Amino acid sequence: MTKLLDRPRTRQAEREAPPAAPRVSTWAIPLAYLAITAFGVWWIDIRPAALASGFGDIARLLERMLPPETGDVPNLLSSALETLWIAIAGTGVATVISVFFAAASARTFTGPRIVQWAARAVIVVTRAVPSLVFALIFVRIFGLGPLAGGLAIAVHSVGMIGKMMADAFEELEPGPRNAIAAVGAGRMQNFVATTLSRALPAITSLVLYRLDINIRASAVLGVVGAGGIGVALQTAIGSLHYQRAAGIILVIVGMLLILELVAYLVQRSVAEHAETGTATELYGRGRDLATPGWNRGRATRLTGALGAGALFAYSLTQLGFNPARLVRAAENTLALLGGFFPPVITMDVLGGVFESVVMALTATTFGVVIGLLIAVLSTNVLIRFAPLSFLLRAFVVLVRGVPDIIYALVFVAALGLGPFAGFLALAISSTALAAKFFTDSLQTVDPAPLRALEATGANRLQVFVSGVWPQFVPSFIANSLFTSDLSLRESAVLGIVGAGGIGFLLDESIASLDYQTTAGILVCLVVVVVALEFLARWARKRVI
Repeated sequence: MTKLLDRPRTRQAEREAPPAAPRVSTWAIPLAYLAITAFGVWWIDIRPAALASGFGDIARLLERMLPPETGDVPNLLSSALETLWIAIAGTGVATVISVFFAAASARTFTGPRIVQWAARAVIVVTRAVPSLVFALIFVRIFGLGPLAGGLAIAVHSVGMIGKMMADAFEELEPGPRNAIAAVGAGRMQNFVATTLSRALPAITSLVLYRLDINIRASAVLGVVGAGGIGVALQTAIGSLHYQRAAGIILVIVGMLLILELVAYLVQRSVAEHAETGTATELYGRGRDLATPGWNRGRATRLTGALGAGALFAYSLTQLGFNPARLVRAAENTLALLGGFFPPVITMDVLGGVFESVVMALTATTFGVVIGLLIAVLSTNVLIRFAPLSFLLRAFVVLVRGVPDIIYALVFVAALGLGPFAGFLALAISSTALAAKFFTDSLQTVDPAPLRALEATGANRLQVFVSGVWPQFVPSFIANSLFTSDLSLRESAVLGIVGAGGIGFLLDESIASLDYQTTAGILVCLVVVVVALEFLARWARKRVI
């Protein structure tokens, strides 16, 4: 009886108790980034005076790019189409393969543990090696041309799409999956009916996002001879014909703007709710409850899927695959793999990898802070001014349209060799990338708590702090870590153009056939990416 009488007082005491202090883990990641950034500012010697002194050189270089020239338009369009085919073929192949690796690597996989470990290992390794590095390797194996570029895009994208697809599978509500399993459905039937079908909108979004990245990546693969418009870009920059280089960059930006529009329309067609207040209706009503019917949305999705499949099939025919080259490719592959062992890791390699990591994480911190500001101003969660939102979104799209290595080339030409140029290039790309991620996340917050706060008379700042920010924090941390992941891989190749990091040693080791050093560099990159992956998983469990 005494316990029963005491119970209400205990519950009341719990309700009146002060809220628990935030977990230490919630602050550990931001504080670690700030500490690394402070060290990076000193290590890279980031000084406003140095940047200000280089503004004149940057302005003069930009003046030499005006007015942009396209040169031979038919050849330029042909190169642009080749870039598009490389990106589409590589992304399509990676998407098909990633479904299997993502299903096997997800926590929901119920098959043999060794299969799950193997799938996760493939995803980590392919993510750790940048596409430009794969292009260098495949050019050695298959020779110059778009085939090497398409394979480089495909192999690297398996890791990226596979990881994001596995995350999408894990985030699904397990109820339907358990119900289907309880009635005796097989593993494949269960996966297709309850996992793949429900994750389709998320898969479509991430594939389109990856295609966007792959078009920018394939645009510079020509720098190492892997086909596409990058060949013309490298020729223009190498011959100091900056006006033509500017024209080529504008063509790349135009391709990305068109893809941005296509991605927006496709995402609306596959989403359950295109606008707030609409009803969930993926299919029209059929003759009975068990038969899905047809409506405009379903017809549009089917037509789009068939069109995408036809485009993917045609892109494969444009890679210039020649079966007669397989024998020579097999010999080159064996020679390359044989030269990888044992990997050689020197102090120069460790120093280059360390510099790449410091550059990437420092640039990410700057990019996340500026990107968050742009994202808040681009949405209506705090400031509702449509012209400003439109201008900022257009600015982000234009900035993202220029590959990182192009920014690095500009800053190297203006400021000289070294990690400072690489930091500036990565900071610009990280800002645009983070702004896009944060904008998308802010647009998907649940509006119900915001409306409730507004009904009590809260102003916009109070609604943002109490209603928007708590929902946004998990995606903010996750997207910040993902931006670090992307920046790290980009920093590993900027050294090819003299912008600091491990890229110079990597390019030099492949060009001089020193494959043992190449293997040592790749091992170091894999270790760093695995460490960052562990940090992301820890954050997902403890913070997110």
